[in-house]
Amino acid sequence: MGRAVVDELLQTPGMTVRVLVRPEEKSHPVIRRLQKQHNIDYAWGDLTDPVSVDRAVAGVDVVLHMGALVSPLADELPPALVEKVNVGGTQNVVDAIRRQPHADQIRLVYIGTVAETGSRNPPNHWGRTGDPICIGYNGHYAGTKARAEAIVAESGLRHWVSIRQTGMAHYDMWKTQGPIMFHNPPNGVMEWSTVEDSANLMAKLCGDRIPDHFWRHFYNIGGGETGRLVNHQLMVRMMAAMGVSDFRRILDPKWLATRNFHGQWYLDSDRLQELVPYRRFSIDDFFAELSRRIPWALRTLMRFFPGLARKQILKVAEGPGGPLTWLRTNDVEHIDAYFGSREEWDRIPSSWDDFPLAQPSREAVALAHGYDDAKPKGEWTADDLRAAAGFRGGKCHVDAVDDAFTPVEWECSLGHRFSMSPNLYLAGGHWCPTCQTDIESYPRVAASNPFFAQVWPGPSAQTSTPGAPNPVN
Repeated sequence: MGRAVVDELLQTPGMTVRVLVRPEEKSHPVIRRLQKQHNIDYAWGDLTDPVSVDRAVAGVDVVLHMGALVSPLADELPPALVEKVNVGGTQNVVDAIRRQPHADQIRLVYIGTVAETGSRNPPNHWGRTGDPICIGYNGHYAGTKARAEAIVAESGLRHWVSIRQTGMAHYDMWKTQGPIMFHNPPNGVMEWSTVEDSANLMAKLCGDRIPDHFWRHFYNIGGGETGRLVNHQLMVRMMAAMGVSDFRRILDPKWLATRNFHGQWYLDSDRLQELVPYRRFSIDDFFAELSRRIPWALRTLMRFFPGLARKQILKVAEGPGGPLTWLRTNDVEHIDAYFGSREEWDRIPSSWDDFPLAQPSREAVALAHGYDDAKPKGEWTADDLRAAAGFRGGKCHVDAVDDAFTPVEWECSLGHRFSMSPNLYLAGGHWCPTCQTDIESYPRVAASNPFFAQVWPGPSAQTSTPGAPNPVN
């Protein structure tokens, strides 16, 4: 995303772009290409170094914070390193802005992630901001991004926004070869954005026409109705772009997870489009362009010899971190997280002929938030906060509300007390900081927190009904 955003900004008249780059990356082909541009400036340093971030932020009007360690790499690295970059780096950005003499004028755009709200397989596949933060198993990346988002929202800055990125279609997707390719449930969903639209949005947020009421909110970025795909529909289109007429010739249904992967269709992504019109390149446009970019030789090979591709993918499934390795070694934690249990995996049909590829309901259904969420933030009362806390099995220790951004005292369903702004708690869907990232506590939380129980345990995709209709297209 960052590369596309920089390219987009450099095409904007009158725009000077400063990029924070690690010194060891000076010879990177992208950096060498960008150095030919006249309107780009470099701050050599590291996101984890406060001095480097101070240099990067000094004198700027807008900070686009897209720097992070992301999955699958983030799930393979030491958690302390991911924490240092994603959480510590965000704190450095916020602190650097605060130290600027014009801090109240600086606009901070933080890129969050759909992963913060976890697995939302049908029938809970419609979502919006304010839904519960729900970290999936092995979701250290999502946990760090949620904590970083909280740092931004509680920063006290006057102009911040969290844009939660969804699945972003980009032109290196077809190169993915790691075990993460097996994590997407065929009957799960995603509302896709494209790299072009994401870059256009970031460029527009650097402009002068952003209304003041846009800031201090959370938004979902998505492609709208045309971007809402079931994962098996994505497989069809991705394989078609690579020259394969039917993904079922390449993949086995028993290789693919049935749960524990983020994704949802958004009730509210059109709101961002209304405020900052940015959509110009749909998912249909993307796949047409992807077909042109994939090398002709590869498309020809995949078209006439799909068995070779299947053998290569099977090696990944049987390799380190692959689902067949989990089953061979009886890795119960991963089996239970991604399939429910070995018994449930056994029930997955071996043939696609017996595997029901579902079409989830396109009738939007919203989760309950426990208060009148149609009411503007400026009209929230103590009763609204207490109602929201009660729906979460907890309490709000407040007699009056000063505003949506001043922290108040809450108590969670397990008895932890904490301070958090009503904005982050209600509009952001955050809850007890102790429980929120402690996945081991989730069953106990769900038993006492009706708000969270709506998404935990995440319902599995229906994969085990033999003989069901198979509407692959």
